[in-house]
Amino acid sequence: MSKQNPVAVIIGAGPAGLTAAWELLQRTNIQPLVFEMTQDTGGISKTVNYKGNRIDIGGHRFFSKSDRVMGWWLSILPVETGGGSGNQLDIHYQGKQRKLDLAEKRADPEKNDEVFLIRQRLSRIFYLRRFFDYPLSLSLATLRNLGVARLFRAGISYARAALFPIKNERTLEDFFINRFGRELYRTFFKDYTEKVWGTSCRDIGADWGAQRIKGLSISKAVKHALGSMFRRDGDLAQKDTETSLIERFIYPKLGPGQLWEQVAKRVEAAGGELHYGWRASKLRVADGRIQAVRFDDSETGESRWEEADYVFSTMPVRELVASLGDALPADVREYAAELEYRDFMTVGLLLRRFRIAERTLGKKSLPDNWIYIQERDVKVGRVQVFNNWSPYMVADPDQIWIGLEYFCNEGDELWDMPDQRMIDLAIEEMRRLGFIEVEDVIDATVLRMPKAYPGYFGEGYKHMDEIRAALDGLENLFLVGRNGMHRYNNQDHSMLTSMVAVDNIVAGRTDKENVWSVNTEGDYHEQK
Repeated sequence: MSKQNPVAVIIGAGPAGLTAAWELLQRTNIQPLVFEMTQDTGGISKTVNYKGNRIDIGGHRFFSKSDRVMGWWLSILPVETGGGSGNQLDIHYQGKQRKLDLAEKRADPEKNDEVFLIRQRLSRIFYLRRFFDYPLSLSLATLRNLGVARLFRAGISYARAALFPIKNERTLEDFFINRFGRELYRTFFKDYTEKVWGTSCRDIGADWGAQRIKGLSISKAVKHALGSMFRRDGDLAQKDTETSLIERFIYPKLGPGQLWEQVAKRVEAAGGELHYGWRASKLRVADGRIQAVRFDDSETGESRWEEADYVFSTMPVRELVASLGDALPADVREYAAELEYRDFMTVGLLLRRFRIAERTLGKKSLPDNWIYIQERDVKVGRVQVFNNWSPYMVADPDQIWIGLEYFCNEGDELWDMPDQRMIDLAIEEMRRLGFIEVEDVIDATVLRMPKAYPGYFGEGYKHMDEIRAALDGLENLFLVGRNGMHRYNNQDHSMLTSMVAVDNIVAGRTDKENVWSVNTEGDYHEQK
């Protein structure tokens, strides 16, 4: 190599890429060079600032069952003052307890922007023009909203599933039915999941449910409902709680992108390099290793080659395999070309009020972080209320800042819809659901995020094991993160894949099985 120290080329400046860069700087003499095809830091975990109103794309709860990730986050930003007792804050997770010294680990969010807030989670389902707990609970409100007839059918259906489960869980439909019964599956899971993925639950592998939902079921919901009556308020990490039921989390004052912007600054201050606007287009291979990566500037058309001792890739597997050309077998290239993705759009609406909150609560706004829209007569899948993630996400605290989330495919009718038509659709759907009136809208914007969700379906995914084996055969190539591994990982899982990859480099370990094991074990799971 022409440079004195070994070089790691890192493709992508999202959680996985920046974690890899920071871990390399802290633990090795390897020089990280990070290339990001956009002008943004944080990938899907970035925060978009629209006229002082901030959008969190997808919603990111900062909670992990990994001590390593929690400690890593808290080393970047302090926790807000309050929420503890005496001079310390207790955080419990993974069966352990950590005491944070308030004098060293706390900051006042009224005086400091660089701080984690302690937030409460409230997510609900909107169905039959009524609110239900999410995840499902056996509260009186849930029972009342379902009605006697539907409740009876759900009980019989769940009992049948518990006594006679589907033995060979092949599809996501099988997975849901075994845990909730056919009636609740049809009521609360089928339509929404198919809205998200654009395909039948019968065509999605059961491994998606195993990764994202794992042990959650009606029995776990009952246990949680009973246990929550005795849980201590100071317990932030809640190791014994199924993570779809987590009720408390930390969150950067100005959104998740704030944390990754801080990490990027630390990487550069420690000697790492970040280059924005460069897309990886070709990887040169020799003797079973990546020798160099070519990057193209999307604005100028300029190209440059970077020699590499190590390569960390967070780029979509479909694009990575294409960029390797004939270095991989023809059948692997064909499989990878058929991998599918689901794309994502957010319509931000700035509101004067929530009419539905005035009718149901006598208040101006709703308390939810997320509202899952199960209604069949609208295309919107989920609504975020950004004020409830952090009150500092909205420029004017008297206004309400929401994000309507739409799931689509790049190039389809929704994706190609002009911004104003998309805004008009969003406003009309919120009006139809009874949330707002047209005159309540002050301003609006549209964001598009391609390849937000790697698909667990289609011909390409059936051969993911062969694709993985071929890529793992390149000794110095590490696949990390959500798109890098074609896995529906959250940011803590993405971080862990990079941490474990660096562990392997430090230990001289060449197999990558432990990297792929992240988010297949219970201790790693966290459901958004």
